[in-house]
Amino acid sequence: MGTATMPHQQVDPIKADSKHYSVEFENDKVRVVRIKYGAKEKSVMHGHPESITVFLNDCKARFSYPDGHREEFEAKAGQVVHMDAFVHDPVNLGEAFEA
Repeated sequence: MGTATMPHQQVDPIKADSKHYSVEFENDKVRVVRIKYGAKEKSVMHGHPESITVFLNDCKARFSYPDGHREEFEAKAGQVVHMDAFVHDPVNLGEAFEA
């Protein structure tokens, strides 16, 4: 994931859920975060700045948002996804994945 300044209401995923999110590299311009979920694992509500995610294998997840809205998300291995800043509570619906 790339980095940008997170709005104050977002909870940093590294602080909220270090089991699934870890910093691989960080400086004053960029932050690279590794995401690892086991099969059917769930996280907690947290936020992400605008980012680019590269999926290392297939991913199927459900995102729940602070307003109660839910949506399913899918990505294929090798897919590159741009996302605007957002807050969510994800659950992995499939097998283990890494991004």
